[in-house]
Amino acid sequence: MVKSTHVLTSDDIKRRAHELGFDLCGIAPAAAFPELAFLRQWIDRGYAGTMAYLPRTAERRADVRRVVPSARSVIVMGTIYNSGRPYSTEQTKTNLGEVARYATSEDYHDVLDRRTNALLAWIRERHPEPFDARAYVDTGPVQERVYAQYAGLGWIGKNTCVINPGAGSWFLLSEIICSLALEPDAPALDQCGTCTLCLEACPTGAFVGPHVLDATRCISYLTIEYRGSIPDEHQAGMGNHLFGCDICQEVCPWNGAPALTLDPAWSARQELGTQTLDELSRRSDEELATMIAGTPLTRAGVKGLRRNLAIALKNSTRELRS
Repeated sequence: MVKSTHVLTSDDIKRRAHELGFDLCGIAPAAAFPELAFLRQWIDRGYAGTMAYLPRTAERRADVRRVVPSARSVIVMGTIYNSGRPYSTEQTKTNLGEVARYATSEDYHDVLDRRTNALLAWIRERHPEPFDARAYVDTGPVQERVYAQYAGLGWIGKNTCVINPGAGSWFLLSEIICSLALEPDAPALDQCGTCTLCLEACPTGAFVGPHVLDATRCISYLTIEYRGSIPDEHQAGMGNHLFGCDICQEVCPWNGAPALTLDPAWSARQELGTQTLDELSRRSDEELATMIAGTPLTRAGVKGLRRNLAIALKNSTRELRS
């Protein structure tokens, strides 16, 4: 194949990213931004819990140039997954088993991996010279939210989610670390102001302060990452949550009128997040396995789902008695 002599620009890459289904795309320099240093402190405070992969890869996560030594740019993509499902506070059907909305469709790792690698392949085909690059979708040793902020996709909110002023926070990140010297975007500016709704709404008090999450108290960590018996002091706060939690995003004013997607990749499976706890409890392990196959819920598996379901049923019974 004859390589193009056209000088590939940041705008060229952004246009192709949108053609491939990405809603946001920006370029950050491959630099050691000051925000990256906080990860080590966060881990040392014990906030990572049992997620052993974080301390194991902390040094690499401190700078993308420890992943790709020749890196000069980080291309960051954002993909909106909000298909308009009602917020938990808007549900008319009671006793629902709550599932984080990102998990109610095909596993985003698979969807975004295909698109991110397709973008990288397109760049390689059109760039006249070979270059070093690595593509990641949530699994690499990259503090992607920091690079998303410096790529202009949004600021890191007090709930630690990236918030875009036009799209809200219902989007997923993926990135390409590369040795290309691309024109960077201006970093996003924090627009949370004095609002603390997200911090106050957390049922388990997982926020130590603005921008600081103690994962060991977070419902997402407890229902997905934690493998043991969930501590008694956290169980009541879990409510009906079976996998993940969206509360700190649902109360965010920037998600009052968030962007929606019509992308069929994010069409929710009817069973996920729409069935009552009683309905789910009557399903066999085989039925549950079929229901969650190909979705992020396989991270917890049937065993984890059963554990979370038992706690949710107990919480539901407690509410009826009160």
